[in-house]
Amino acid sequence: MMSRISLTVNGKARTIDIDPGTPLLYVLRNEFQLNGPKFGCGMSQCGACTVLSEGRTIRSCSVPVSSMQNRKITTLEGLGSGAHPGFLQNAFVEEQAAQCGYCANGMIMTAQALLDRNADPSVSEIKQALNANLCRCGTHVRIVRAVKRAAIERNRTGRA
Repeated sequence: MMSRISLTVNGKARTIDIDPGTPLLYVLRNEFQLNGPKFGCGMSQCGACTVLSEGRTIRSCSVPVSSMQNRKITTLEGLGSGAHPGFLQNAFVEEQAAQCGYCANGMIMTAQALLDRNADPSVSEIKQALNANLCRCGTHVRIVRAVKRAAIERNRTGRA
């Protein structure tokens, strides 16, 4: 059974006719061609599919699109682009914080939620916030440095 679902994704109003039980991740990737969120485990455990909604991280692989009706969603693409990267995206590049890059979406989106709550997190707070995101490459030290770098740059410029 199809339903009309309205979402706001990266500031743009979108409407789609789809089975309401379809995972949000599939809508973002397959219908809207937003490939920042990745399919990792399909069970909300790895973080590769993380998006933001109303300041909170959402594991889009296990959230039915219907539960996001009329809610604002931000994907990695909503934080910046290749030409104009956001603070975290730029910091990840500068710190070479990804090897394979598969975890980067979840790490960046989770870090964004942290920085929105806490403009100057300690290393311990960064590690705690990212604890539920998996990275198999072992770039954790660089990821933590990237988040700290982004916080400093964001605070220095005064931009959100």
